[in-house]
Amino acid sequence: MLVTGHTGFKGSWLTAWLQRLGARVIGLSVDIPTEPSHFSELGLVAEIDDRRMDIRNAEAVAGLVAEVKPDFVFHLAAQPLVRRSYRSPLETFETNAMGTCNLLEALRLPQHPCTVVLITSDKCYDNVEWVWGYRETDRLGGKDPYSGSKGAAELVIRSYHASFFSAADSQVRVAVGRAGNVVGGGDWAEDRIVPDCIRAWSQDRTVEVRNPDATRPWQHVLEPLSGYLWLGILLAERATLNGEAFNFGPPLVQDHSVGDVITALAGVWSGEARYQIARPAGGVAEAGLLKLNCDKAFAHLKWRPTLDFQEMIELTGQWYDGYYRKDRRESVLALTGAQIERYESLARTRGIAWACD
Repeated sequence: MLVTGHTGFKGSWLTAWLQRLGARVIGLSVDIPTEPSHFSELGLVAEIDDRRMDIRNAEAVAGLVAEVKPDFVFHLAAQPLVRRSYRSPLETFETNAMGTCNLLEALRLPQHPCTVVLITSDKCYDNVEWVWGYRETDRLGGKDPYSGSKGAAELVIRSYHASFFSAADSQVRVAVGRAGNVVGGGDWAEDRIVPDCIRAWSQDRTVEVRNPDATRPWQHVLEPLSGYLWLGILLAERATLNGEAFNFGPPLVQDHSVGDVITALAGVWSGEARYQIARPAGGVAEAGLLKLNCDKAFAHLKWRPTLDFQEMIELTGQWYDGYYRKDRRESVLALTGAQIERYESLARTRGIAWACD
């Protein structure tokens, strides 16, 4: 099983979950993106086949795919930050669009049986900030380089599927997962509200908030990962899912702003939690409102979110609290494993399809 971007926040959680499920994981990443990092703290480098290469290197990616012949691929390798995309637009487009193209080309050439789940973003949609959720058939686009690169990746995927993988006898099946604004323990990325808060509060500093009124489809990291894993299982079984895209997000009624997230997180952080609004003059453009409609995932996959907003915040705050107040190595292993186990248990109790079948 090949996971690209396995050293990142979502990738490390996915790799840890796959390890618990008994999968043999080969990871492809160019580096470890943050310090500290969830991947490093878990000690995953000693537990998996860890390969360091750039997704932008088409020859290296093709060589790895030809060597390992994965049964499943989960593609998460990306430049994932909106504000960084303004500083490094070329890197962003090369990584997110051409990196996806390199992977699909590597899978096209040998045509061994393979099930591929490609992760893009909720920001692949042309966001006009309407009050209802975006559906999978809505227009793709993006005004900032990050969003544009994810829209471009979607066009690459659509073209490769239609041209090479859509035939009934295709050895490769592909599907797309769209999600965004995930939170959870182990995220230390720059310019994200939860890591920004935790960095400041763990050092007894006040966090500055740029846009407290912005609304996002917040969800715990395990929510979309459950969707990606379940989509992969069903895609391997059902040819009818080949080429389809699915949104994975919270219920539309769960409408929370950046300010709501900070206030709730402060309520579960055991230390002092101070914040202030600091709107920068001439800052880069950021969307104010973004929602996803996940009806398609429910109708075709029987997937729905497991956690409510407060449970999401509690899991996130408890992870960071444990990290900063216990022996780190033991804490990360215990915290991450316990939270995956708790999430699986809640999903079974609540009758979520992937946990019950």
